[in-house]
Amino acid sequence: MPASHVAELEALYADRGARRYGLNAISQLEHALQGAALSVAAGDGDALIVATLLHDIGHMIHRLGESPAARGVDDRHEILAAKHLAKLFGPDVVEPIRLHVDAKRYLCAAEADYGARLSPDSVRSLALQGGPMSPDEMRAFESQPFWREAVKLRRYDEGAKVPGLEVPGFDAYAARIAATLRPQA
Repeated sequence: MPASHVAELEALYADRGARRYGLNAISQLEHALQGAALSVAAGDGDALIVATLLHDIGHMIHRLGESPAARGVDDRHEILAAKHLAKLFGPDVVEPIRLHVDAKRYLCAAEADYGARLSPDSVRSLALQGGPMSPDEMRAFESQPFWREAVKLRRYDEGAKVPGLEVPGFDAYAARIAATLRPQA
C-alpha cells in the first residue's frame, strides 16, 4: 500500500503542481522541490524533508483558484493540508505543516528583519493570517510540539522561490515518503 500512496502524491503534484505558486515566478512543484532540497542540504531527517516537500499541498487541493490571497482570501492551506495528510502521516510530518503559517507569524514577531525578507505574496498573506504574533501567542506557539521544526520549514519555505533553480525531482523523495507513512496507511 505505501507505493500507491507515494504514487497518488506524485500524481497530484504532476497534475496540479504546474500551477503558479502564488504571485511568485515558480510553480507549486518547483517550490515544493526547492524546499525539500533545502531540508536535505541542512541534514534534516526524513519526516521534516517530507513535511517540507508537502507543506503547501493545501494550495493544490482547495477549490479557491490560484492566488486567493491576491483577492483578500486566506485559504487556510496549512489546516487543509494537515487534515488531508493526517490519514497518511504521523505528527512528525503533519504538525510542522499545520504550524508553518504560525511559524511565519512567529518569526515576524521574533526577528526584527524577518518581515522585510518575505516575498510580496507572503507579506500579503501575513496580513490575512493575523500578522505578527503577540508575546502571548509566541509563548503558546513555543509550547507546541514540533514548533522548532515548523520554524525550520518556514525558513525553507521562504528560500524556495528561485526561478530556474535545478533540484532533484519528486521521484527522488519516494523512499523518504514511504519511510514516513503511518504503518496502517
